[in-house]
Amino acid sequence: MKEYRLTEAELKLAEIIWENEPILSPALVKLCETNLNWKKSTTYTMLKKLEIKEIFINNKGTVGSLLTREEFYTEQSKQIVEEGFDGSFPRFLAAFTRNKQLSNKEIHELQELIDEHKED
Repeated sequence: MKEYRLTEAELKLAEIIWENEPILSPALVKLCETNLNWKKSTTYTMLKKLEIKEIFINNKGTVGSLLTREEFYTEQSKQIVEEGFDGSFPRFLAAFTRNKQLSNKEIHELQELIDEHKED
């Protein structure tokens, strides 16, 4: 299973790329300099780490994603459920809602998801 965990810095860069892709690497460097106060070398080092994790690609100076933001967070969520709750979504949901009341809207949305994915 691939690792879908990012450091805080990697996540900041990922968000910038997702918001601006496809983006030329010099423009990405400028955005990171402005928004994160990073040097060019920091941006390229962090981008390389995200390329190794197979989330983004720098193809001839154009940076784009291999995973959309939604796909990344979906995979990350699956990994959390698998590792932290032995793959049990009900156990995850029980832990998540232990100290939080669900609104009627949230309950309705969950029921729709259950109905949508129910085995026949």
